[in-house]
Amino acid sequence: MKKVLIAAFGNLLWGDDGFGVRVLQKLAAAPLPEGVHLLEAGIGGVSVLQELMRGYDALILVDAIDRGLPPGTVKVLALEVPQATLPPDERLDMHLADPQRVVVMAKALGVLPSQVFLVGCQPAQCEWGQWEMSPQVAAAVEVAVQKICSLLAQLVQTTALKGDEDRWR
Repeated sequence: MKKVLIAAFGNLLWGDDGFGVRVLQKLAAAPLPEGVHLLEAGIGGVSVLQELMRGYDALILVDAIDRGLPPGTVKVLALEVPQATLPPDERLDMHLADPQRVVVMAKALGVLPSQVFLVGCQPAQCEWGQWEMSPQVAAAVEVAVQKICSLLAQLVQTTALKGDEDRWR
């Protein structure tokens, strides 16, 4: 059985920034394969590092990502993380709200799984105190859930995922 961690980033008080958390809420109500663990990281990526220390075969990060695409566009990115080392004077940021920093830190600590993906959505608006997501991003939540379920099916059935995911370096 493969162990897969799905970690969602975001802040519900910042409109579309809450995308990852909303996706995780939907996933929590869906039937998921055995071995899948859900973690709401919010803006604190250190919890992801702590959970990865338990040992996982794959990691799926979910977050709002600004890539200059039309709002509500969902992308699945297969991450290739370069070898990382911690500089001796590196201070550990207890928030690590940027998923890219989390995976680099996890690699440096030797706890990053061999398969890492980012399911991201282009936000339309991220403003403090805005509880509602934009209509485009709200609609993208279900799209992301479907893409994650498809990715999970592939991960559970194969040891090496081969597909049409974009590469992000």
